[in-house]
Amino acid sequence: MKKILFAFTMLLAIAACTNKPVTAVEKGGVRDVDNIVEGDHEESNERETTYFPAIDRYLTDSIGSKYAKGEHCVPIHSIVRVDERNSEDILVWGDFWVFNYNQSGDTLKCVSGGSHPGLMHIRQTAKGFEVTAFDQVEDGSSYLPTAKKIFGDKFNAFKTINSDEKARERLRAEGLATYAKKNGLAVTLYQDYGWPAKKLE
Repeated sequence: MKKILFAFTMLLAIAACTNKPVTAVEKGGVRDVDNIVEGDHEESNERETTYFPAIDRYLTDSIGSKYAKGEHCVPIHSIVRVDERNSEDILVWGDFWVFNYNQSGDTLKCVSGGSHPGLMHIRQTAKGFEVTAFDQVEDGSSYLPTAKKIFGDKFNAFKTINSDEKARERLRAEGLATYAKKNGLAVTLYQDYGWPAKKLE
């Protein structure tokens, strides 16, 4: 599912992501997290208040850069579970996606992108957060066994998220709208190759 060139197979497995309702727990513990998209979180100039900007940077720099280039790289993700008990190794299980777009008039046209589910390892530093490692679900015949190994008792929750195409697409539209507003883009539509343009949420 990773490294799908959307110019050839767009929306056969297109997705954003979704999640079940959050379960509140004490800070520093283990918790389920509601849907998070790029731009939903605030980032301080001096210190990040959450680790989601670090996840976005990793998806953009380390994964999005390996796809066909676009003018805009937009990461989105649906978080399955977070374990914050160790600030030196915060664990974030999720269904992570990266999309590259070019702007044409009022439309963001998808160039490339793909799915990268797995487990992010994040460390808190004096300046903020950084991703130190990413345990990624593998392709092909290794997909199911590696997904079960990485997600463990969270596998069913991941499977529910990953299989909900309508909710994933809705989250992608919301994420793009947030990205466009944040970056001052005069766009109202997004489009995958060979498919009609859709409105941003």
